[in-house]
Amino acid sequence: DLSAARSDTKAYRNIDTAVADGYGLLTDAAKIACIDKPGAGGMGIHYVKGSLVGDGAVYAPTPEALVYEPTKNGKLSLVAVEYVVFQDAWDKAHSSKPSLFGRKFTLVPAGNRYGLPAFYELHVWLWKKNPKGMFSDWNPRVSCPAP
Repeated sequence: DLSAARSDTKAYRNIDTAVADGYGLLTDAAKIACIDKPGAGGMGIHYVKGSLVGDGAVYAPTPEALVYEPTKNGKLSLVAVEYVVFQDAWDKAHSSKPSLFGRKFTLVPAGNRYGLPAFYELHVWLWKKNPKGMFSDWNPRVSCPAP
């Protein structure tokens, strides 16, 4: 449930804790770290735990990615989590898309901005309200660079 996911990720509000636990900075193929989309909003800066992305599973207490927004003082503020699983690994063992919290994941095809093979993903805005909804990819209240 969402309250458990929030509780399980609370320690990662401190970026140093996330890094110590194996999460590392993810950039897209153009080496851009802070992801935004004019007119749609931002996602922020993703820190990913590779061992979780590659395991072919999704589990609410351990998101594959933590999403941070840069703040005016140069720090990072945890705003969301993202669950990610490679399509090939998932589809080999399942007949339908992954889901958590009653929501189906979105398929991001190969040829994406990250240079990754096709993957399923679900953003959850646990730590910053999103007027587009808790499970929307883009949050108009998140910006790159810092507001």
